[in-house]
Amino acid sequence: MTQQTAARAGSQARDPWRYRWTVLGIATFTQATSGFFVGGIGALGVHLQSALDLSTAQLGLLVSAAQLVPLAGLLVAGELLDRYSERWVVGIGAGAVGLALGAGSLAPGYTALLVALLVVGMGYSTVQPGGSKSVASWFDASQRGFAMGIRQAGLPLGAALASAVLPLVAEEFGWRATLLTGGFVSLLGAGVFMGCYRRPPTPPAPLEKEPSDPLAAQLRARLQMLREPSTVKIMLSGTSLISVQYGVGILTVLHLHRSSSVGIEKAALVLVASQGAGVAGRICLAAWSDRSRSGRYAIVLVCMVAVIAGLAVLTTPAGREPVVASGVFVWLGFFGFGWYGPWVAYVTEAAPQGKTGFALGLAMSVNQIAIITVPPVLGLLVDLTSSFTPAWALLSLLTVVALAVTAAAELRTR
Repeated sequence: MTQQTAARAGSQARDPWRYRWTVLGIATFTQATSGFFVGGIGALGVHLQSALDLSTAQLGLLVSAAQLVPLAGLLVAGELLDRYSERWVVGIGAGAVGLALGAGSLAPGYTALLVALLVVGMGYSTVQPGGSKSVASWFDASQRGFAMGIRQAGLPLGAALASAVLPLVAEEFGWRATLLTGGFVSLLGAGVFMGCYRRPPTPPAPLEKEPSDPLAAQLRARLQMLREPSTVKIMLSGTSLISVQYGVGILTVLHLHRSSSVGIEKAALVLVASQGAGVAGRICLAAWSDRSRSGRYAIVLVCMVAVIAGLAVLTTPAGREPVVASGVFVWLGFFGFGWYGPWVAYVTEAAPQGKTGFALGLAMSVNQIAIITVPPVLGLLVDLTSSFTPAWALLSLLTVVALAVTAAAELRTR
C-alpha cells in the first residue's frame, strides 16, 4: 500500500498539471452547491405562493434579492481575486451562502426571507468569478472552453437537482426545510473547495506595479474596458441571454401548470429536464467553441438564434400544448442555459493580462442588472395580463436586439 501511495505521489510530481481535473471537479461542485437553493426557486414557485400568499411578481423578487448585492459585489470579488487566492475568496463566500440560508429558515415571513437572500447574494458574489478564474488558470486555450463548459454546467446541474429535491422537501417538511437543505449543501461545497483547491504549479506572471493614482483614477482606468468592442458584445449578449435563462427558470413550471394544465409534479420534472439540457449545452457548446474556426463568439450567436426560435413558439397557440411546450423548454434549456460556457471562456480570453478577475466581475455584474430587473418584470407582466405571451415576447425582443447589434459588430471585426 505504501509503495502504491509513493508511486501515485511520484506520478503527480512528474505531471503536476494532472491536478487540473481535480480543480475542475471541485470548482464545478462548489458552483452547483452554492447556487442550489436559488436555482430551485422556480420549482418551489407554487409552494411558496401558497405558503406565503405571493404574487408572481413577488416570487420574481425573491430571485432578484439574491442577485442584488452581486451588482457591486462582483466587482469587489474580482478585485479580491486579482490580489488573493481563490481558495479563500471562494470558500468564505460559499460558506456565507450556507450560513445565510440557515438563518433564512428562521424568517418569520416574506420580508425577512428577502433580507436573508440579500446576504446569500453577498456570499455568492465570489463563487462565479472565482471558480471561473481558478479553472482558467489551470487550463490552456486548447481545453479552456471545454473546461469552462463543465465548470459552468455546475449552475444548471445544481438547479436541476434542486428542482427535483426541494419540492419533495417542501411537500414533506415545509418551505423552511428547503432553506436548511440549501444551506447544508452550500457549506459542504465551501468545505470541499477550501480543503482541496491549489494554485497552478507555474507561478503567475509578475504584474506591473499599480500606479499610485487616487482610487477614482484607478477605477476609471478599469472601467475603460467598457469601451472595447469585445466588451460591448459581451455585455449585450450576456444581458439578453441571462434574461432568458432566468425567465425560463422562474416561469416554466407556472406556464405548464396554468397554460398547459400540467400537474405541478410533471411540470417540475420538465424544468429538471430543461436544466439537465442546460448542463449538456454548457459542456457541448463550450467544447464546440474550442474547435470552431469562427471563434467562441460565433457559438454565442448561434445560441441567440436558437433562443429566439424557441421563444417564438411559446408565443403561439402551439406553445400551450403540453408536449410542444415541454419540448421547447428543453430546447431553451440547451441553448438558453448552454450559452454561458463559451461566453465566459470568451470573457477570460478577452481580458487584459492580470485583470482576469476584474474582467469576469465586471461582465457578470452587468448581467446582474438583467437578473435583478427581469424576473419581477416578467412576473408583473403575467399578473397584469393573465398570460405568459407578453413575457416570452419581451425576452424574444431583447435577444433580437442583442443579436442584431453584436452580429454586426462581429462582422465588422472580421
